[in-house]
Amino acid sequence: MRVAETPGRSYNPLFIYGSAGLGKTHLLHAIGYYVHEHYPDLEVRYISTETFLNEYVDGIRNNTMTAFKRKYREVDVLLIDDIQFMQGKEGLQEEFFHTFNSLHGANKQIIISSDRVPDAIPTLEDRLRGRFRWGLITDVQPPDMETRLAILRNKAERDGTDISSDVLEFIASNVTSNIRELEGALIRVTAYASLNRITVDVDLAKNLLSELLTKNAVKPRTNEQLLKEIADFVGFSVEDIKGKSRQRPLVTARQTAMYVVRELTDLSYPAIARLFGGRDHTTVIHAVEKTNRVIKEKKQVYEQVTELVKKFKTS
Repeated sequence: MRVAETPGRSYNPLFIYGSAGLGKTHLLHAIGYYVHEHYPDLEVRYISTETFLNEYVDGIRNNTMTAFKRKYREVDVLLIDDIQFMQGKEGLQEEFFHTFNSLHGANKQIIISSDRVPDAIPTLEDRLRGRFRWGLITDVQPPDMETRLAILRNKAERDGTDISSDVLEFIASNVTSNIRELEGALIRVTAYASLNRITVDVDLAKNLLSELLTKNAVKPRTNEQLLKEIADFVGFSVEDIKGKSRQRPLVTARQTAMYVVRELTDLSYPAIARLFGGRDHTTVIHAVEKTNRVIKEKKQVYEQVTELVKKFKTS
């Protein structure tokens, strides 16, 4: 909170790390939103490392690097997500090194997220590791019971969902791994209630979430193997799922597949985008958000998603 309240004055840079699904991206957006609301004159920019890379490549290709540098060096707060994806990209690391120096030298706030500490990122330049140590390196822990319950209540309120406290407490008590799985459990329960026009009680929630409660792990598969099995289930080839066709049945199947991969794995949005043919990560975000809505409206999609998750959780 101190970083959001006094950007550029304490903990600069702020380096946040933790496993996928713990809410690092949400935290970055929350910090950015707080600064924007309380300091409207400050320029705040959020960027994923994947998008930063794409814009960097475009800048070189189109001879627009001056504009690219200005875009990221003339801000008051820079939030950059998933910095681990800079590993092995020497040119990108060089560019970010100079961007970092420019911002830090002007007392502008830099906030970075990663799925691991700087020293554990392979082929990250030592000079960047050193810069990241200038500020505070902190981890994001799995939420405790009180926090899990608050997250569920907040999501239910945002979604306009009426669900009893005992059901929320049951979910919060039994789904403890990460925020992604926690919210996914709530979505599955509320979608079932919406589709069947019923009120969910604890017994029904227990039945709907049985594969989560038994703590079954997904059988080890490569990401490509997982995608192949999902593609087979929805009736398309992997090439179709990764392809560019916009035929409606295929688009729906592709979005469902993205949703299920997000639910079953620790992959970030950019990593899922790469798995699905190198798309932009915002395409995956859209697919997940849309599927969240559709499963509350279309029983066929709800059943397909539920069967897929059960298939991989129990096999």
